[in-house]
Amino acid sequence: MQTETKTATSVAAQPLPARKQTSVKEQPSSVKEQTLVHLPLGLLGFEQYKEFRLVQDPAEAPFEWLLSVDDPSLGFLVILPFIVVPSYQPDIDPQDAEFLQLHSSDDAVVLSTVTLQSNGAATLNLKGPIVFNRRTSVGKQVVPRNAAEYSTRHPLTQAR
Repeated sequence: MQTETKTATSVAAQPLPARKQTSVKEQPSSVKEQTLVHLPLGLLGFEQYKEFRLVQDPAEAPFEWLLSVDDPSLGFLVILPFIVVPSYQPDIDPQDAEFLQLHSSDDAVVLSTVTLQSNGAATLNLKGPIVFNRRTSVGKQVVPRNAAEYSTRHPLTQAR
């Protein structure tokens, strides 16, 4: 009997996927692109919200918005963490990779939430990235196996 060995998926910097894009009509003053993302487990603290739109506005690049479909007032500012931390290599647990049907690192899009602090500073959550499959648009907030190497409050201005 042959046993299958599961290995973790290390995710490196990948460009955003070619996705189904539609114009967002709510704000006609700027051109926006969006992708629907399904998060079956929701996000930590927001588990009841499963459907999101990832909205890209060139005027706000490199930032994007992850907006709830069910509650228009709920949104998360996100960024590709590799822009700020080029060496970022989250080690995705094999169970998470299987859940997301990630067969290679090319399948994954990794986003970090940005938190704007009361003192005006901005930080990234590198311990709990949102990972979604660029082909299926199914995602999950994960805790990488090497999360101890990262912070939930990595300074946005710190590029390392």
